[in-house]
Amino acid sequence: MATIIEKAQTLISANLHGILDKALQANSLAVLDEYIRQAQDNLDDLEDAAATVGGQVKTLKRKTEEFEKKAQQLDRDIDMLLERGKEDLAIAAQRKLNNMREMAEEYRQQWDRQQVEYQTLLDARLKLEAKLTEIRQEREQLQALLELAKAKEMTTKSLRSLDDLAGVGDADIARIAGGIRARLDKAAAQTEIRATRLDEEMDRLLETDQIQVQLEARKRRLGLGRASDVPPEDAAERSAGA
Repeated sequence: MATIIEKAQTLISANLHGILDKALQANSLAVLDEYIRQAQDNLDDLEDAAATVGGQVKTLKRKTEEFEKKAQQLDRDIDMLLERGKEDLAIAAQRKLNNMREMAEEYRQQWDRQQVEYQTLLDARLKLEAKLTEIRQEREQLQALLELAKAKEMTTKSLRSLDDLAGVGDADIARIAGGIRARLDKAAAQTEIRATRLDEEMDRLLETDQIQVQLEARKRRLGLGRASDVPPEDAAERSAGA
C-alpha cells in the first residue's frame, strides 16, 4: 500500500514546467504521454486499493459495533446474575466480558488505523486526478503550439525553396518560381482591394443615409413633406388659411 502512495506522491510532486520544457526541447509529446500513462495506471491502482481498504473499514466498523453491543448486553447479564446470587456464573461472565471488551478495543484500533489509510488513499487519488487533468490540458495546448511551429517551419521551408528556385541558373525554373511568387502577391493584393472596396462601400452607404436624414429634416422645416407626413394640426391650419 505504501508503494502505491509513494508512486502517487512522486507523480503529484513532478515539476510540470520541467516536463513541458523537455517536451518542447524534444519537439515531441512523448514525455507528456508517458507521464499521463503512468499517472493513469497509478490512479487505477489507487482506486482499487481505496476500494479494498474502504471495504475493510466497513467490516471493522461492523465488528467493533457488534462486540460493543454484545459487551453491553453481557454487562447487564452480570448485574442480573449477581442480583440472583449466582456469583460463579457472574465470574465466568465477567471473564468473558473482559475478553470481549479487549476484542472490541482491538477492532476499534484497527478501524481507526484503516480509516486513516483510507483517507490517505482518497486524498492521493484526488490530488493525482487533479494533476492528471492539468497535464492533459497542457498537452492539448502544447500540441497546438507544436503544430503551429511545424506549419511555420513548412512555410519557411517553402519560401526558401522558391528563393532557391529563383536563384538557379535554369531560366525556365527561375521563371516558374517567379510566376508562383507573382500569383501569391496578386492574390494578396486582390484581398486588400476587396477589403478596401468594402470599406469604401460602407462609408458611402453611411454618408448617403446621413444626407438623406438631413434632407428629410430640411423638407419638414420648409413644409415640403408629403401630405401624409404633415401633422394633423399643421394640415388644419393650412386649410383654414386657404
